[in-house]
Amino acid sequence: MAMMIDAELCPQNHRCPLIRLCPVEAISQEGFSLPVIDPTRCIECGKCMRHCGMQAIHKAAQNG
Repeated sequence: MAMMIDAELCPQNHRCPLIRLCPVEAISQEGFSLPVIDPTRCIECGKCMRHCGMQAIHKAAQNG
């Protein structure tokens, strides 16, 4: 199950502090746009979910 960032909760007005927090460098961001989590790199450790002050990161619902 992949992690995802909710665009409605993420303010997108600063450099995301979670980029430096991710132990596998799975989070990236272009300028101040919505950060992106690379599902091929993410190990789902939950560190980003626990530290996001806006609670914008959550596990994506599985399809099927």
